[in-house]
Amino acid sequence: MSETVVDRIRAHAARAPDQPALISAGTAGAAPARVSYSALVARVDVLASALRAGGVADAQRIGVVARQGAGFIELALAILERGACLVPIADDHTGPALDEFAERAQLHALVLERDAAPGFALVPRPQARAVDGEHDRAFAALRPAYLRFTSGTTSRRKGVIIGHDAVLARLEAANAGLGIGPGDRILWLLPMAHHFVVSILLYLRFGATILLPAGSLAKPILELASSERATVFYASPYHMNLLAKDASGVALPDVRLAISTAEGLRPEIARAFAARFGKPVAQALGIIEVGLPVLNAASAASKPGALGRPLPAYDVWLRGEDGKPVAQPGSPSLTGEICVRGPGCFDAYLDPWTPARDVLVPDGFRTGDQGYFDADGDLFLVGRHANRINMAGMKFFSEEVEAVLDAHPLVRRSRVRAREHAHLGEIPVAEIEPADAARPPTPGELAAHCRERLAAYKIPRSFSLVASLPETVTGKLARRAE
Repeated sequence: MSETVVDRIRAHAARAPDQPALISAGTAGAAPARVSYSALVARVDVLASALRAGGVADAQRIGVVARQGAGFIELALAILERGACLVPIADDHTGPALDEFAERAQLHALVLERDAAPGFALVPRPQARAVDGEHDRAFAALRPAYLRFTSGTTSRRKGVIIGHDAVLARLEAANAGLGIGPGDRILWLLPMAHHFVVSILLYLRFGATILLPAGSLAKPILELASSERATVFYASPYHMNLLAKDASGVALPDVRLAISTAEGLRPEIARAFAARFGKPVAQALGIIEVGLPVLNAASAASKPGALGRPLPAYDVWLRGEDGKPVAQPGSPSLTGEICVRGPGCFDAYLDPWTPARDVLVPDGFRTGDQGYFDADGDLFLVGRHANRINMAGMKFFSEEVEAVLDAHPLVRRSRVRAREHAHLGEIPVAEIEPADAARPPTPGELAAHCRERLAAYKIPRSFSLVASLPETVTGKLARRAE
């Protein structure tokens, strides 16, 4: 069998057996727990043997439900070591929600983390059906390593299958920009059920140490980062904002790279983080079907709102509505759909079964996002094509209007959508989640706020208050029609 990411991790363990792979913050004043590379590999081997003894076979789809932390990582690597396909599941999935997920993914078994030996309970699902119309022969031929569902921001969630070869290829391509090595210590803040390949697997494959906080409060997170000399932050804009507001005075002198992913980074959050820690925030474009093709490493300080420049292994281009490349450099008014070609692209969609070749030819992966390149070659995201509003021939994106509304001090979050209009085609309307339910903004206040910052045709024609806006499983704003 060809090499896998676990083989690469095992090779590093042989070179540096005592180096810490995982450092988990202690609770109630306890010292951090450290797992060396040699101990990690030994634990993975024990778990993989237990999975084999439990009947887990090659290329089976195995769901894992585990708490955020070292246990999740160990079980996930054991599934990969066994030769099965890892299907991560958020640990808030229980009862009918877990059953529905297992059916959707046609799991052969569930692995549920337990404190008692061997560390998990194995729940077989003999009712699992083939997903490919070929008795799972086509699925197995991919050497499947990872199956994860997209967030479902604008459409039904897709099951994305990535094989072992694709995993290794995308890790190599991503690290050309990240430069992760054995000297790095990465502070980890994102949910592992939704972020694992070009993150946890990448860090371990290149011999770094992962720092795992015990909770989500800013001060203990920063204390762990400071005491363990974190060199890389990998987090969401939410976390960057949380840490930027910390007043403890804890400094981060060793951090060389702060990466924001999962959703768009607002420039004011990047500026606040830079003011607090003296470090710019580099936005990254992570795509489950592709990997990490774009990183704002070069212009993070001067252009915090940019996605950045394509990494060397990737061809990133803009597709016009006529199917032809958009002239570059462009401007916010000259955009195209962001398309990506490069190594490590996904191998198939699960439901309905769709080989990647049917999706990637001829344009590469079409993201559905609209963007433009500036004169320096930095890519900017404008919005999703599905979120474009066409008002009497004047086109703009929901995200632009939402950014203005979200900056209002009385607004926690907004969602802007198109409403059909008999004469204008479409008009923008907004839903507002107040920052304080006891003092919601009035339509007049919101309209006045928008008039100072937007062209007249972009101002929503109505504002409706809602208790909360829907989110996807990954915390993004859900945009599918109710």
